[in-house]
Amino acid sequence: MALHQFTVSASDDGRRLDDLVKRQLPQLTPQEIRGVFAHRDVKLDGRRSPADTRAAAGQTVQVYYVEPETPLIEVVYRDGDVLVVNKSAGVSVDEGGLIALAHRELLRTDPDAPPPLPCHRLDNQTCGLVLFALNARASEILRRAFRERTLDKRYVCLVRGQPKPPSAVCTAWLVKDAEAGQVRVLDREVPGSRKIVTGYETLEAGPVSRLRVHLITGRTHQIRAHMASLGHPLLGDDLYGDRALNRSLRVQGKLRLCAQSLTLETGGALPALDGRHFEVRCPF
Repeated sequence: MALHQFTVSASDDGRRLDDLVKRQLPQLTPQEIRGVFAHRDVKLDGRRSPADTRAAAGQTVQVYYVEPETPLIEVVYRDGDVLVVNKSAGVSVDEGGLIALAHRELLRTDPDAPPPLPCHRLDNQTCGLVLFALNARASEILRRAFRERTLDKRYVCLVRGQPKPPSAVCTAWLVKDAEAGQVRVLDREVPGSRKIVTGYETLEAGPVSRLRVHLITGRTHQIRAHMASLGHPLLGDDLYGDRALNRSLRVQGKLRLCAQSLTLETGGALPALDGRHFEVRCPF
């Protein structure tokens, strides 16, 4: 049983206790957060307190919890400009999630390290490589590289059925529905749509096929929505996918999508990174 103790800051005055614990311990899943409160393992100024307690600045919080067996991030590379990590599925790229976890890794060797700056994002249930900048200059250079598509991103996924042809580069148009939290893929341009280009190649064919996907443009839910529109939804995707198949294979909510490789190119702006290739093992 591990203990994490912290003092409530002035900016967090009045926040719910469960919100504070979530932000302090991003490695814990929502179910595990609920569990520490259910077992009364959270104390506020020495008194066991429920999740909806409002904490005051200056109070001390103690959380007793079980460390996850598998780390939620793995540092793949670090220099003075960038940090590359391999994140687990179920971790969001936000201040209370991956950013906090990555910041803790930096603080291990540099107690004055500022929070890292994410250069791109992955969906919560997508695992794999995420690139952070460690200073404002590197952040601008890398964000520009993403905008100009000079970085090469490759994913591995499992899909329903066998795509025909076995490899292709597909173009479509994507319309984002912010209220519904999802997108639609169309075969023609309409007002408000954005062009998407996705390449794929079949690595293993069968009732469930393994693909390597080249994300040429980077739009919200692009791979998930585009492959579903082609008739080959990703396994574990209950938003765009085949829910009956997901249930039968027991992969509901376990998206089979991994950001497996990343090749950097900055045109000489960050010469130490030009041509650097990073790759992680796909966990499925």
